Amino acid sequence: MTKTAARPPAEAIAVHPVQAPPPAGGRGRRRLADQVRAYGFLLGGLICFALFSWYPAIRAVVIAFQKYTPGSSPEWVGTANFTRVLHDPEFTAAWRNTLTFTLLALLIGFAIPFLLALVLNELRHAKAFFRVVVYLPVMIPPVVSALLWKWFYDPGAGLANEALRFSHLPTSNWSNGADTALISLVIVATWANMGGTVLIYLAALQSIPGELYEAAELDGAGLLQRIRHVTIPQTRFVILMLMLLQIIATMQVFTEPFVITGGGPENATVTVLYLIYKYAFLYNDFGGACALSVMLLVLLGAFSALYLRLTRSGEDDA
Repeated sequence: MTKTAARPPAEAIAVHPVQAPPPAGGRGRRRLADQVRAYGFLLGGLICFALFSWYPAIRAVVIAFQKYTPGSSPEWVGTANFTRVLHDPEFTAAWRNTLTFTLLALLIGFAIPFLLALVLNELRHAKAFFRVVVYLPVMIPPVVSALLWKWFYDPGAGLANEALRFSHLPTSNWSNGADTALISLVIVATWANMGGTVLIYLAALQSIPGELYEAAELDGAGLLQRIRHVTIPQTRFVILMLMLLQIIATMQVFTEPFVITGGGPENATVTVLYLIYKYAFLYNDFGGACALSVMLLVLLGAFSALYLRLTRSGEDDA
């Protein structure tokens, strides 16, 4: 005879009421509140950009077509500021020095951070220490760094010439010589700014899968071949973006010629940004300064657009 299981009494059975889903209107209000809160956090950054970046840029474009002196009402002069700047003898020297500085910075300051990142990536001990050492110049204020190098380059008692005399080698005028001043500034800028670039390269190198290097070693690839066929292709995007950022930054060099050489000797280190400074604060010609600024803005914008288009088309072809 089959026994049936005893059923619990009705009052012992727990009844859980089914909760109705929240109304759609409540979800919509919650989503709207989250969006308002998010835009509220962004509002401070937007206000800072509007006041200190967008408004000055737009104002500079307007002043480029005006005769403007602080404290007086502006007068519309059309393209007269651009014409006057173009006929300035310092205009050609400033652009020549800026382009030369950018080219030298690419030849010297672009390869060194990548090589340092390769060396740091291969270290087995004291990695953190050497990363701090490499990044330390970035933590020094730019003006302080430039003043230290100005003393280092001093042709009389500077450390550079003292080291050369100790080694029985001929001394140099460094930043005081017309032929050596620009390359001296390139060395300063490279030393002061390469720390961040090295860390970015190092992060890109550490993201490369180790299996690629193992496969290359099994195929008999040496160190240079692994760098050429594995490291560079895997970090190609980072290299291209950092190259663009470095070109834009070096085209706007100002601190080193302002602090170390003052644009000399014989205008050998006058750059575009330094000439803008002279127009605004030495010549009291804000119209000419803004006109030169607009020229630099247009050039860098056109170059950036062309560079990104060419690199994007190259990636599509690859």
